[in-house]
Amino acid sequence: SNTGTDIISTCDSYTWMDGNTYTVSNNTATHTLTNASGCDSIITLNLTITNSNTGTDNISSCDAYTWIDGNTYTSSNNTATHTLINASGCDSVVTLNLTINSVDNAVNVIDEITLEANTSSASSYQWLDCNNSFLPVSGENAQQFVATANGDYAVLVTENGCSDTSDCIVPVLILIPFLL
Repeated sequence: SNTGTDIISTCDSYTWMDGNTYTVSNNTATHTLTNASGCDSIITLNLTITNSNTGTDNISSCDAYTWIDGNTYTSSNNTATHTLINASGCDSVVTLNLTINSVDNAVNVIDEITLEANTSSASSYQWLDCNNSFLPVSGENAQQFVATANGDYAVLVTENGCSDTSDCIVPVLILIPFLL
């Protein structure tokens, strides 16, 4: 007769020659074979199981996000996965939980002199003078803007932690001269 040890290191589970699947480390399992002389040959399993792990990468982004998988996502996603190797040499599967925040930067023309940002839920508004290098119009940080001079105007809207600027809009401002 003779004896031996089968030394195995693996991730998560291992099916040994005895037909059993092991999911935890084991150094007591034995299996008997017949050696070349027709005698028993007892093998002892010395199994080390290390575990894979999983995790979720929670991300909020404006417009688009390039993840660890190299892909650029332009819409919310909670199904993308990427496999890394953990410190034990086993798989570490990460799931992306991505929320893409967008900004409604549309502008409505209310009347000849009044413009209004389409969204009422923004955290801030800043009206800009398109004809003056998009400089902020002083004191104009409400959802509505009443033009007091001819020009092109846009609004910088901040919503859901993201900011975006509308197209430039030209209100129809009619200035009537005063007769003295």
